[in-house]
Amino acid sequence: MAHPASIVVTVRNEAPNLARLLDSLVLQSQVREVIVVDAMSTDGTAAIADSYRDRIPGLQVIRKACRRGEGRNLGAAAATGDLLLFTDGDCVADPAWAERLVAAWQGRPDRVVAGRTVVTGHWAFTKLHRVELPHRGQDTTWPSANLAYSKALFDRLGGFDPAFVTAEDIDLNFRAVNAGAQIHSAPDAVVYARARDSIGDFLRQAYWNGYGRKQLTRKHGRLWKEYSLGRLLRLQGGSFWGLLRMGAGLVGYLDAKLGRSAP
Repeated sequence: MAHPASIVVTVRNEAPNLARLLDSLVLQSQVREVIVVDAMSTDGTAAIADSYRDRIPGLQVIRKACRRGEGRNLGAAAATGDLLLFTDGDCVADPAWAERLVAAWQGRPDRVVAGRTVVTGHWAFTKLHRVELPHRGQDTTWPSANLAYSKALFDRLGGFDPAFVTAEDIDLNFRAVNAGAQIHSAPDAVVYARARDSIGDFLRQAYWNGYGRKQLTRKHGRLWKEYSLGRLLRLQGGSFWGLLRMGAGLVGYLDAKLGRSAP
């Protein structure tokens, strides 16, 4: 199997960032195609993607108004590779990223491969760590900015749940673990992701993370027993920015709990 992988990217208004990602995907080996799903951007994102058709063989650009989960499902449905590699429009992939994910996968239909995502940008935001959610002894919070699923497993799980505003990747990983899959860490498969550029964007991201965590509990039952307050505080580095992120996340969680529509 010379080119077993399909790369799926979901974007919306990523004109400032998309060219950097696509430049990094030109260099990848083991890739059959790249599928960009554009959620009806208004800033020229689709035109940038189209401009790479000569440089990336098999590039497809799909345009449809949708959330990230639905967009990734559209890309996966169009994919012909046996392994789906997911990343985001504001990321940059290491030149050996796809090759290392494929190598770590080993053709196993029951294996999910999570690469290492390095956050770059403002120092205050890059020092904060993701809040892990363990399930059956496995971390389910590996982000879809750097995640690989066999197409067979992805289809069997029904893909991402489009009802999720965010945390759709955690939900998919959670269901994969329930189905008997193993999430394998591949730290040498590196993607660089940009931290938010402003305090407002940082707080909005934290809010949505909290909102998504409540969506998870609504679907999967009480999950708070999996968290430790002390560990949560340590992951924030005891910093002002970490506490601020926790506060914004709590507001999002409570909004979702009270049934308020996402703003």
